[in-house]
Order: sequence, then structure tokens, then C-alpha cells
Amino acid sequence: MKVYMDQIVISTNRRFQLVDITERIEEIVERSGVRNGVALVFAPHATAAIVANEHESGLIEDILDKVKEFTEPGSSKWRHNIIDDNAHAHIGSALFGAERVFPVANGRLVRGVWQNVFLLEMDGPRSRRVVHVVVMGE
Repeated sequence: MKVYMDQIVISTNRRFQLVDITERIEEIVERSGVRNGVALVFAPHATAAIVANEHESGLIEDILDKVKEFTEPGSSKWRHNIIDDNAHAHIGSALFGAERVFPVANGRLVRGVWQNVFLLEMDGPRSRRVVHVVVMGE
């Protein structure tokens, strides 16, 4: 089995942001030389997540609005905010997940027609976010 590892480095410019990383992941899958297997996409950050969904501007804003509503940034009920005003982002990361796994078939990332891969920033802006991509297979 072949294992290929690479990373994507991203800067974010808003507190909440969806950054489309689909094309960069697809480039990594192509470089890997893996024909059939899986691609793990992982963000090693406690205040960000990896999500898959449609890249449509209205939907992106809807998702970000719902994330804010769900995680309640600035809420006085979050105990972690006593030491660092980002409890909402930690909760979002824990619930939405720091990773996604996609099949690789015939050397290409398998995803739905309307499905792109995003880094969900919930504690920006950040000058450096890293996403690890591990492609495994034959």
C-alpha cells in the first residue's frame, strides 16, 4: 500500500469563514499516484473543522449563520470564555469534526456533484491554518 502525505496552508481573514480547499486536495490526490484508496483531510486545530457541502454563496452564508447561532459566540454561559473568548469555536470543532475521509477511485477524489471540501474557520482571522492530506491506497 502506498501512503502519500502533503499539507495545505491557509490564511483566514474573518472570524467565521468557509475556505474552499477542494482543488488543492484534488491536486494532492493526483500527485500521490494512488489510483484506488482513501484520502484523509485533517485540520489539527481545536477551533476549526473540515466540512463538505455545496459551494454556493447563499448557502455558504446560511451555513456560517447557523454555525454562529448554534455555537453562540460571546455567550456568557461558556465557562471557557473566562480564559479565552473562543469557547464557541472549540465546541464547533468538537461537534463538526476536524476530519473527513473521501474515497479515491481511478486516481480521483470521489465526491458528490455539488460537494466541495472546506476548512470551517470559527476563530479567525488566522495567519496560518494547516490542513493535512493523507492519501492511502494502491
